Amino acid sequence: MQIAQVFQNLIGNALKFHGEGAPEIHIGAERKNDKWVFRVEDNGIGIDRQYADRVFQMFQRLHERGRYTGCGIGLAIAKKIVERHGGRIWFDSKPEHGTTFYFTIPAIQGEPA
Repeated sequence: MQIAQVFQNLIGNALKFHGEGAPEIHIGAERKNDKWVFRVEDNGIGIDRQYADRVFQMFQRLHERGRYTGCGIGLAIAKKIVERHGGRIWFDSKPEHGTTFYFTIPAIQGEPA
């Protein structure tokens, strides 16, 4: 259930912060050694790298109130969930060209690769 919440927050942000065109979201997963690497990629407004730490802090918004809905807790919750499961979360982005969020979750022992 908690990992579903991570996806819900990331997909919700991709829809909320879409650019001028129709939102496009691509979701993928790949096993790398002893962990799964998930990604949620969008074509939205992007995030400037200077805000890399800030976006994962509770109640931190990058835009003025009224421009976008929300209260700035979605990514903070996603980070807490991922870390609670032994993973990490980060993003690559280019303003006005979209964002890709990545997160890892340890693979289960004996799980096929």
